[in-house]
Amino acid sequence: MKSTWIIVAESARARIFTVSGIGGKFQEVADLSHPESRLHDRALSSDLPGRTFDSRGDGRHAMEQATDPKEQEAQAFATEITRQIDRGQREGNFDSLVLVAPPKFLGRLRSELSKSARNALIGELDKNLVETDTKTIERHVSELLR
Repeated sequence: MKSTWIIVAESARARIFTVSGIGGKFQEVADLSHPESRLHDRALSSDLPGRTFDSRGDGRHAMEQATDPKEQEAQAFATEITRQIDRGQREGNFDSLVLVAPPKFLGRLRSELSKSARNALIGELDKNLVETDTKTIERHVSELLR
């Protein structure tokens, strides 16, 4: 019987469900968290930005960080989730894959998926359902599994 992994995620939490066959019952197999994504920028940046001199005159000002620390943490978590997906696929835990996440995080996940995971992808839903109950998730995802 074919099984599907449903990844329900956002930048700080991901839940992995498995379901076998059409109309099967969802079972949660993992609940991952990334508390760093919930921290304030100043808690993520241990150092103050560097200072620089103007090219002319006596002016000095702080340099901006190249990337937002919260964005870096969200990207790191997306990478962690896709590694879990790759491991599950190598171990034969699923045949097909569904991603459910808010649009921006869904894009992050999609960009991090390996080629073999992309080939297993049968559907996507751009909603944040990570904090909802299993029945609600089943209701939203069931259309993708038909």
